[in-house]
Amino acid sequence: MTTFSVVATPIGNLEDITLRALSVLRVADLVLCEDTRVTRKLLDRHDIHVKTMSYHARSKLSRTEEIIGILRDSKTEDSTIEQSRDSNPHAGNKDRETSSFRADMNSVGKCIGRVENIALVSDAGTPGISDPGSELVGRIRSELKTEIENGQLKIEAIPGPSALAAALSIAGVPCADFTFLGFLPHKKGRQTLFREIAESDRTMIFYESPHRIMKTLEAMKEGTIEILKDLKIEQLNGGATKQSDDSAIEQANGSKSRKKITVCRELTKIFEEVVSGTADEVLYYFTLHPDKVRGEFVVIVSVK
Repeated sequence: MTTFSVVATPIGNLEDITLRALSVLRVADLVLCEDTRVTRKLLDRHDIHVKTMSYHARSKLSRTEEIIGILRDSKTEDSTIEQSRDSNPHAGNKDRETSSFRADMNSVGKCIGRVENIALVSDAGTPGISDPGSELVGRIRSELKTEIENGQLKIEAIPGPSALAAALSIAGVPCADFTFLGFLPHKKGRQTLFREIAESDRTMIFYESPHRIMKTLEAMKEGTIEILKDLKIEQLNGGATKQSDDSAIEQANGSKSRKKITVCRELTKIFEEVVSGTADEVLYYFTLHPDKVRGEFVVIVSVK
């Protein structure tokens, strides 16, 4: 049986890896990585020497087919070897040796030989959470459904670090019911999404890069202001009295004050930091400390 393991790796501190994850990586015939250089640092630290192949957002279309092909070939080899063993019980080892390498070293997929264990990792955290790993697993489940159902292929989770879970664990915000948005869109639908975040009573969580965090905080601040303006216009268009209009604005301002922004940065690293307050307060903090606008950010918007 071939095993496809989805392995969580450290989000910062390289010591944050499970014993099971290390065991799985050590026996892997192939490790699929976002960036082979990043993964190699982790593997070298734990004296793990395995073949690696890149799999990221820019390569996923071509690499997905190659990976599925490798998994299919492993099934074909399994069938061929079993048939050979049935006819000649001494032929198994020879067949294994003959099929151990398929082509030149220019293609990892062609030179790994018989595959029994493939591991999927990301640069940091759990694969499939805001990275193309989810698409790969989906394609494997769709195109190799028969193999999975017949027990020839197993997809397993090797759980561990996740920036999402780590941030929630130290933020001190309501998290029994939350929505995770991943990385926000760069342009289309961005403002609409900020409005939804500002209006929601549910805890909202998303990832942001250091290049966009200040614009994001500014947009969240402006998004709340726009809600107040819209409420006033709606009240006036509806023919409401000045008293009811003021009441609506006061209620909206109360909703604004109940919103808490929590920004977690450099999680598990030496300079790990959690900054919380209103959008104005958090924006002001990072404006005063531009040296801290670095690393990956987890932003949590909750009700106080």
